[in-house]
Amino acid sequence: MTDTAPPSTLRHPRYAPVAIVLHWVIAAGIIFQILLAWRMEDLKTPLGFALVQLHKSIGISILVLSLIRLGWRLANPPPPEPEGLKAWEVRLSKLVHLGFYVIMIGMPLTGWLLVSAARIEIPTLLFGVAPWPHVPGIAHLTETAKGVWRMIGGRGHGLLAFGAYGLIGLHVAGALKHQMFDAQTPILDRMAPGAKAGRWFDARLILIGLGGLAVAATAVFFQPKLPAQAPPPAVVSDDEADEPLAPASPKTAPFAPAIPLSVEAPPPVVARTWVTSKDSSLGFALSWGGEPIAGRFDKFTADIVFGPGALKASRVKVVIDLASAVTGDPQRDQSLPTADWFDTATHPQAIFTAERFEKTGQGRFTAHGKLSLRGVTRPVDLPFRLRIEGDKAHMSGVTTIDRTVFGVGQGEWKATDQIPAEVKVSVQLTATAK
Repeated sequence: MTDTAPPSTLRHPRYAPVAIVLHWVIAAGIIFQILLAWRMEDLKTPLGFALVQLHKSIGISILVLSLIRLGWRLANPPPPEPEGLKAWEVRLSKLVHLGFYVIMIGMPLTGWLLVSAARIEIPTLLFGVAPWPHVPGIAHLTETAKGVWRMIGGRGHGLLAFGAYGLIGLHVAGALKHQMFDAQTPILDRMAPGAKAGRWFDARLILIGLGGLAVAATAVFFQPKLPAQAPPPAVVSDDEADEPLAPASPKTAPFAPAIPLSVEAPPPVVARTWVTSKDSSLGFALSWGGEPIAGRFDKFTADIVFGPGALKASRVKVVIDLASAVTGDPQRDQSLPTADWFDTATHPQAIFTAERFEKTGQGRFTAHGKLSLRGVTRPVDLPFRLRIEGDKAHMSGVTTIDRTVFGVGQGEWKATDQIPAEVKVSVQLTATAK
């Protein structure tokens, strides 16, 4: 005889509380991810964009939690299998658990690789707050090399997704088999303490089912926050702002002038040089999937020589730093300088020049000029209104350009079904004569 206890009593027959909590949280995340992915049909819409960002956030969270779970399991071996399990059941259980670790870690990693190798470099902000880097060394590869990694990530992600379906089915079927038909092998109690094997309507089993339905319903009906429709107002110091413009509204800006404009004094007969103040703005507006989007360029310079009574001697040159474009969503904004949009690496600036002006009414003019954007130059007319009071001038103008003419929007974004070709551009300037 020996005092050694049977193997099944050497360790607690249940998983530790830490393992139990991680198990159910990760399980909820996986169910949510699968159903959320089924909603990601048209990724070019604002909703599709928001769903992808949420999908990335939850995927990275699952990766982190799974690594913690794996570390905990290695440091704290799981309880022994219940007595009475057949040898094939034990082997299958081990294979399924191993497969789940491959899925829980492999799917986020392949998704991370896919995002890092994407043609458009969109940053990952976990739940819109915490930045998460791209896979080191991938984002700055050549497009050909990135294409290879993109294919690996995409195919791996897809194959692991199908593997997840099979593993979830086996896992759930095994747990239900032992819970409902085999009271001698309590399996559910190991992860749901208090569950009684052999009971079809065990309270914990019902609670797990209701929890799964709640997670599924959330994944199907949850509406993530859509990308911002407009950037926050530009910050202007009190000593620099002579007469601040009205803040932009997604539905009105940048179309509506902030102030009524008219010439209130006889126009000067000479063209004067004007220096713009920092409360001047250069904005653009378009729609994305039917939702209005407003943006602006935070950096531009304007070389203005103008006189309402000396139009022939007037000229304007505006140089725009394309990398300064903001629309209010950091992830979307980081894609604007890429080759699919402004291609700032090759064409960092857009330039509008005008040397011919036409008076169209009281305080109203049209600048007949040219816009150079992405290496393409086309004529652009800018109607504007003007008010001059002594050495101060206030100008407001709106025009429309066709983005496709300038090649803004390449690849899948050439199509105009989600983002129309027409983009409205607005200019509001406050200037002082030298």
